[in-house]
Amino acid sequence: MKILSNMCRNVFEFRRKLLYANYSITTRECSSHTSASRLRILFFGTDNFSLPSLKVLNRSMKSNGTVSSLEVVTSFKAKRNPLKAYSEDERLRLHDWPLTRPSIGEDFDLGVVVSFGHLIPESLIAAFRLGMLNVHASLLPKLRGAAPIVHAIRNGDQETGITIMKIKPKHFDVGEILTQRHVPITEHMLMPELHSQLAEIGASTLLHCVENLEQYYSALKAQNGQDATYAPKIDAHFCEIRWTEMTAQQVYDLYRSLYSYKPLTSRLGNDLVKIFKLSYPSQGKQCDPTLPVGHIQYCRKTKRLRVGCRDGGHVLLEQLSIGGKKVMNAQEFNNGFLSKLAPDDRVFR
Repeated sequence: MKILSNMCRNVFEFRRKLLYANYSITTRECSSHTSASRLRILFFGTDNFSLPSLKVLNRSMKSNGTVSSLEVVTSFKAKRNPLKAYSEDERLRLHDWPLTRPSIGEDFDLGVVVSFGHLIPESLIAAFRLGMLNVHASLLPKLRGAAPIVHAIRNGDQETGITIMKIKPKHFDVGEILTQRHVPITEHMLMPELHSQLAEIGASTLLHCVENLEQYYSALKAQNGQDATYAPKIDAHFCEIRWTEMTAQQVYDLYRSLYSYKPLTSRLGNDLVKIFKLSYPSQGKQCDPTLPVGHIQYCRKTKRLRVGCRDGGHVLLEQLSIGGKKVMNAQEFNNGFLSKLAPDDRVFR
């Protein structure tokens, strides 16, 4: 009986150890899987468009989500850099661009680039185990380049969107597409509103891609370069109203695209005129007599300036400046400058 009892105890002890060993192995495997599914991310950005994306990744890290660690690359020289201020407040580690240690990507699983404005070296892209993602504010391959939001409105597009793509070396905005989101551009939408919408949609779309990276990587879609259009940086020429070439709608679209960013420009004689506020009566409301192209007429009833456009329509100017002087409303401009000119000289060139 004693021998039998000892045998039973031994069997019980063996089974207990076996169960404990299996539990330990399973626990380690689960822990390893969880650790592997969380990502160390190095974020590249500089401005207000990139800030919502950084915030969602930071929230994921703080809530023990997919992001296990997060550091930020930005330009310390950039004026009013919201990413630097946010990162300092959130105690995220910051790195100045250009990086002093190009191999830094080896310390991370994934790089994320949002409105960064600098070409990433091939060696840095290759250093990330899972490559690099980019949030771009257009439906690629349409509007590749630095200013897709401005160009979309200026072109009169009724739709734009967000593209999440993999970054490829040597060229901007040519990588394979993970996913896209379509966003309508309404008739009177101004640039800041669209900018804000796309930034938030870009952030939420980015997070979904990061959380389901394997799924998105298994269905990458190459861009068709033959369909590509471009959205280069905004220069002084872009801001000029070309009255003999542009319809009233096109002038209004240009104004919407640059609203709060840069004023429109034109010339009255030898003086540069900057236009800060402009409106456009729709075709059904363009009932006033047609003005010759570029001709300016002050309307005492509405206290605005009418300017004739190529198509026979007109736009209405409400705030402007001339020759570097202070910003004036239309009545002040008329009293101080326009009324002193001969009728034939009241023409924008």
